[in-house]
Formats: sequence, structure tokens, C-alpha cells
Amino acid sequence: MKKYLMLLMLLPVTLYSTEKADSLKSWNFGGLASFNMSQVSLTNWSAGGRSSSSGVAFINVFENYKKDNISWENSLNMGYGLLKEQDNAVVKSNDKFELNSKFGLKKTEKLYLSSLFNFKTQFAPGYFYPNTIDPISRFMAPGYLTLALGIDYKPNKMISIFISPLTDKTTFVCDTTLSNAGAFGVTPGEKVRCEIGSYVKMEIKAEIMKNVNLSTQVNFFSNYIDHPENIDINWDFLLNMKINNFLSANLITNMIYDDNIKTVKDNNGVNEMRGARIQFKEMFGLGLNFKF
Repeated sequence: MKKYLMLLMLLPVTLYSTEKADSLKSWNFGGLASFNMSQVSLTNWSAGGRSSSSGVAFINVFENYKKDNISWENSLNMGYGLLKEQDNAVVKSNDKFELNSKFGLKKTEKLYLSSLFNFKTQFAPGYFYPNTIDPISRFMAPGYLTLALGIDYKPNKMISIFISPLTDKTTFVCDTTLSNAGAFGVTPGEKVRCEIGSYVKMEIKAEIMKNVNLSTQVNFFSNYIDHPENIDINWDFLLNMKINNFLSANLITNMIYDDNIKTVKDNNGVNEMRGARIQFKEMFGLGLNFKF
């Protein structure tokens, strides 16, 4: 089955190569790049506190094709951030790499028969600080590959609801130490875990007021065989508020629930492994902004 899914994912590439002479008007390219910084300096500050500095960079680009009954949407989202507190070591505050591709054949005015490709991982090792010796994550540990076939409902240009009854979700843990520990739901000693289930992806992209743009997407996945009632959730939210041509404020949040991912709790200086919990990350920054 995975072989057929991969062939469907490669179909858009084949179509593109056979239509090189197609008008560029069928393609739409754009994106957003931003770099946010914050800094606090304290000297003889009687109220207490710590000096700190941080920086977060992210880039979101897309390239979409639409002609006749064919729709092909592609996006790349990357982000990385660092935080330095006084004399403490530099720590990672954000790390994201996500590639998306969705190919659809129009059946009605609002419905498309679609195939979806999604790949997620990170750039650098992650640690449960202050321990910076034993990484708890790395590039491709984990890595997530989702392949899905389904129906894409697009009532307007802002909203997309993709529903798939046939989805393959593969988790990669390409680090021997982490795979031996059974991290991210793989069987101890194994580096790959495959799941078959259903998948729903809902997206909204809109300008909610002048110079304020909202982009959000939430994904749901249910494994048909292993506890289908425990639904994996991944929700991304980005609010970009333009101040002028080069300055903007950004609010970014990410919420994750995965029943196969154990979380870590600091119990009086001892790292305590526990079961799945809701994971939440929020970042707000003011910085340089480039839209293209």
C-alpha cells in the first residue's frame, strides 16, 4: 500500500515535467521571513532578576499551482531560536523543519480528490536542561512522515478541510541510543514505527484586519489498530502583525498531544519520565519582517 501512496505523491512531479511550457500564471509563489530579538540587562538591580538575550528566526514559503482541474500546494516552514540567560549556557528555544505537499483533482466547485505529503523533523539536538550531555532528540529523531489519500473541502480561499480514511504515519528515530530506549513510541531497538489510520487536517489563512494576518492549522490522526480512541493532535498558530515594511510583531503557538510520546518532569533535580501530556509552546516577538 505504501508503494501506491508513494506513486501518488510523485504524480504531481510527473505532471509538472510534462508541462514545462505551461504559463507561469498558473504558479503562485510567496512567503514570510522574520527575525525577532529580545534583550534584558540588569546591573545592581535590587528587585532581582536575570539578564538575558534571545533570538528567533523563521521562514515560511509556498509555491502553488492551479490550472483547470489540477491543484498542487507546496509549503516549507522552518524556525530556529536560541536563549542565553546570564552565565548559563545557550539553550534552544525553537527548532522546526516541516515540508508539505498536497495534490488535488477538482471534482466539484468545492471538493477535490487529494493526496497529501507531510514531513517534520528538527535541525539540532535537544536537551532537558541543564543536562547538555545526553540529547533527548536529534535530527530525524524524531522524524515524521505522513502520506494520505482523501477529500479536500475548500468552501473559499481561506479554508481547507482535508479528510483521509487511508493514512500512513511513519515515525523515524535514527539515533541508536534513543531507539534502544524506545523513544517517541518506537519498539526498543527499532528505528521506524508505521501506523495506519485516519487523518484530518484543517487550515485557515486570512487577513483578519488591515496588516494583521492569521495562519493556523490543526491535524488529527487516529491509529486504526492501536488505541484508536487516543487521537494525536498537532495545532500550529501564527499571528503576524505588520508595523511597517520591515518591522512586525509575531505570536506563534504550537500544541501537541501524542499518546506515544513520553514527557519529562524535573523532580527536585532528577529527570522523571512520565506518560503522554499536552505539550504547549508560545513565542511572542518584535523584529524584522520580510514578505515576498
